[in-house]
Order: sequence, then structure tokens, then C-alpha cells
Amino acid sequence: MSGAATIQISGRVRALALVLIVLGAATAIVGVILAPERTWPNLLVDFSYLATVGVSALFFMAAQSLTGARWSASLRRVPEAFTAILPVGALLVIIAVFFGRSVLYPWSHPGGLAHEPAFAGKNQYLQPSWVFIRMIIVLASWLIFAGLFRRASLHQDQHPELGLAQHKKLTLYSTLFLPLFAVTLTIAAFDWILSMDPRWFSTMYAVYVFAGTFVQGIAAITLATIALKKHGALSAQHCADHQIHDLGKMLFAFSTFWAYIWTCQYLLIWYGNIPDEVTHYVSRTNGPWLYLFALNLIVNWLVPFTVLLSVRAKRTTNVLRAMCILVLFGHWLDLYMLVAPTVWTTPKLGIPEIAIAAGCCALLFLVVVRGLNQASVVPLNDPILAYESAHVIVHHHPVQRNLGGVEQ
Repeated sequence: MSGAATIQISGRVRALALVLIVLGAATAIVGVILAPERTWPNLLVDFSYLATVGVSALFFMAAQSLTGARWSASLRRVPEAFTAILPVGALLVIIAVFFGRSVLYPWSHPGGLAHEPAFAGKNQYLQPSWVFIRMIIVLASWLIFAGLFRRASLHQDQHPELGLAQHKKLTLYSTLFLPLFAVTLTIAAFDWILSMDPRWFSTMYAVYVFAGTFVQGIAAITLATIALKKHGALSAQHCADHQIHDLGKMLFAFSTFWAYIWTCQYLLIWYGNIPDEVTHYVSRTNGPWLYLFALNLIVNWLVPFTVLLSVRAKRTTNVLRAMCILVLFGHWLDLYMLVAPTVWTTPKLGIPEIAIAAGCCALLFLVVVRGLNQASVVPLNDPILAYESAHVIVHHHPVQRNLGGVEQ
């Protein structure tokens, strides 16, 4: 396959997506003016969702490249397309954290933590100027590496003679990005979400956020891959059943990893029963929050684990598609449960929440389609794909020899 991809979407679908974006933006603007206490937490959840789906796709590419994975080489353009949301997501996160700080963060108020002697270290760490500097550094590092990955990948398409060199460059970028990702995602988790309740702390919090972020990225990549295969943009040669199966296995495995971290954090705090630690879960396991707390575990682990337990389910695209959609909703709910109980006494799930979330989903959809249409949907001149093609040719057309050992 050569040239740019042509992922066609109907005018009706595009118009619907644009309408949802406009409605979501209008709801956000009106909400910020009339009901900021309700709107800013929603914006933080949805804008963080967009940014994390982009960086999780970048992490997926880096992990696959660094480990030398061959099975996902033909699918690389799918996570690349998702990284295209990072510039928009970064801008929206800056808007939510900076302009919504007075509603979201106690540290944004002058002297907000001055009367808390136990916060000696946090008082310095959560100085607004330092929070914003760290936010710019985190987002800039994500954008820089996303640009480096994309540029090297496109150069590989355009210059066949540089295929191996660009492959090595992608591996180098992956080596540099993975440790940086661990640090920056930890900073983002603490600064953007945990600092909404600076009196609470968990050493497992960053790992918990990473687990949810990565399984969100796997679900998004898997869903897009299934759609591309269904509509013929990815042929059976470049997206075989075993690759769909591998994506299903990753979704199954990392949803279980998320549940493992969820359980570890909850149980350690529950049986420790230390007053300073239990506050986080007390607010989330009482009243109407309890139902969402239980639903969070059900949609993010119990249902995907049960359904994807069999090999057949992981290879059945309709089943896998449904689980991807469920997990993507589940991660939104997970972010909602991290943010909302900190600022609200009861859940708020109504038209504003739906409109803003739908607008963000429509924006993500259009950006990903645009990213896919900017290059070949299958990487060109990739040495891994060249090796795989040569291996298939040799396997299906073996050299024949006569009894004297002479090649036929």
C-alpha cells in the first residue's frame, strides 16, 4: 500500500461530529459563566481524558518499538493518529488547570495551605508558579516526542534508503521517552488530580493512573484497528486475526493489571485504617457515590475479564469492539471518580456532563481520522515489515532441490 490513506467518513457523520463539538463547547462556555463549580471539574476530567489517550498511544508505540515487537509493526499508524490529539489536549488541560484553579485546587488560594503544618513539603511543591512550570514541561515533553516519532515515521515512508536508519531512530526515541514518561505522568497525576485534595496521599497513585491510562490507550487503538479492518483500510495481510487476538490479550491483561493496582491501593488503606488515608475512600463509598464506586470496578475489570477470558472472544471483533467501548467509558468513569467526589458532595451526571464528554469524543474522532489520512495507513519501508514479507515469501515458495542438491 502506498500514498496517503483515504479514510472516508460520510458527510452526515462529519456533520454530527461537528454539531457535538459545537454543543460541547457551548455547554462548557455557558457552564463556566453560570455554574463554574459544576463545569470546571467536568472540563478537567474530559480534557485530561483527551491528553492521556494521546500520551498512552505514544507509550504504546514506544513500548512496541523498544521491545522489537513484530506483530504490531503494520499497525503503527493507528497509535500515531491518536498522538495527533496531544496538541489540542495539552492546550485544553492548560485551560482547565489554569483558569479553573480557584474552583479545583486549594493551593491556588493565597495562604490556602498555610495553616497546615503537616504540609511542610507540599507547601513548597504546590506553589502555583511551580505547578504551572511543571505542567508546561510535562506537556512540552509529550509534544516533542510525539513530533519526533511522527517525523521519523514519515521520513521512513518518503525515503526507502533510510528505512533502517529511521527504525533505529525510533528505537532511540523510545529508549529516551519511556523513563521520561514515567516521571512526567507521575507529575501530571499528582499536580492535576491528586492536588485537588492535598491532605490525602498514596504512593501507589501514579501507578494507578498509569494503569488506567494505558488500558485506555489499548482500548482506543484496538477499537480503531477493528474499524479500519472492517472498512477495508487495513487488509488481512496487514491486520491478521492473530494481531486482533494480541490486542485482545493486551486489553484483557492490562484491565486485570488496573484491577490489581486498584485492589492493592484500596485494601492497604482499608485495613490500615489511618485517619489521614481513609478520607479519600470514605467520600467515595458513602451515599450515592457507592454505586459509581462499584460500577467503576465492574466496567473496568469484572465485565472485560469475564467476557475476554476465552480465546474465541478475543478474536471475535464484535465482542472485542464492545469491550473496547466499555473500557473507554470505564476510564472516563475512573477519572470522574478521582475528580468529582473531591469537589461535590453528590454525583452530578446530567446534560452538561454528557454534552461536554460527547463533544470531546467527537473532537477525538475527527482528529484521529485526519491523522490517519495524512499518511499511508500501513508504514512503508519498515525493515520489520520487509522481513515479515520476505519470511512469508520464503515460507510459501520454498526453494526446491533435486536429488543431487541442485536448486530447481
